[in-house]
Amino acid sequence: MTRVAVTTIAHGRGDHLAAQHRSLAAGGRVPDDYLVVAMDDPSLEPATVDGLRRRVERVGRDAVGLPLARARNRGIEDAFRSGADVVVALDVDCLAGHDLVASYADVALRRPDAVWSGPVTYLPPSPGGYDLSRLPALDDPHPARPDPAPGEEHVGGRPDLFWSLSFALSREAWSRAGAFCEEYVGYGGEDTDFGHQVAAAGVGLGWVGGARAYHQHHPTTDPPVQHVDDILRNGALFARRWGRWPMEGWLEAFEARGLVRRVDGGWARA
Repeated sequence: MTRVAVTTIAHGRGDHLAAQHRSLAAGGRVPDDYLVVAMDDPSLEPATVDGLRRRVERVGRDAVGLPLARARNRGIEDAFRSGADVVVALDVDCLAGHDLVASYADVALRRPDAVWSGPVTYLPPSPGGYDLSRLPALDDPHPARPDPAPGEEHVGGRPDLFWSLSFALSREAWSRAGAFCEEYVGYGGEDTDFGHQVAAAGVGLGWVGGARAYHQHHPTTDPPVQHVDDILRNGALFARRWGRWPMEGWLEAFEARGLVRRVDGGWARA
């Protein structure tokens, strides 16, 4: 029998993690394994909701920030070692749509030579939480990413459009693509790097309409000025690996605020 695991990395956001847990337990296909990798957060504990057990692995904080790439690798690799045929990776803020796990499991097994992503809707604020039964009525996926309808799928996505909010892959795709580059620490860059790594390995990037997720609202800033140093550090790493800077929209917005400046074809603190 096919085994499907869901893995999530988290630091804080305990209420969002609890809601995600409930959404997975209520889904059309409940994962066989649910693993949370807690980054420098002892408050996140194992739990069971409606028969779905959540287990927890722990990683420490790196000197310059949270090890997002390393934690994501830890979760995916642990899930495959534990017997999963397909691993679904969800951001801690994402609620799983009713058919998300089943859709990912189906497409990743039928077409194991691709990394699959599903549409993600950013939800409006809801201080009392979200009614899982009403999520389909709120469906309005992010306009910058592909949005195939339920039942549709396609391969050929641009590497720059890969994001780790919601994706799934087979053991074959993970083996061929390789892990996330763990030199990335803190916010920004590791998703785009992985998208390019997947493409360079000859693995497809696909989108599947049935795997819909819903991102719970939390306060943020645009551009993310609190992550300037992370974005500069990780952007320089990406440039060394791929020959160009990523996240240029944010960098230009930082430049307009006097936070960064252009230096020898790259960027630095102003």
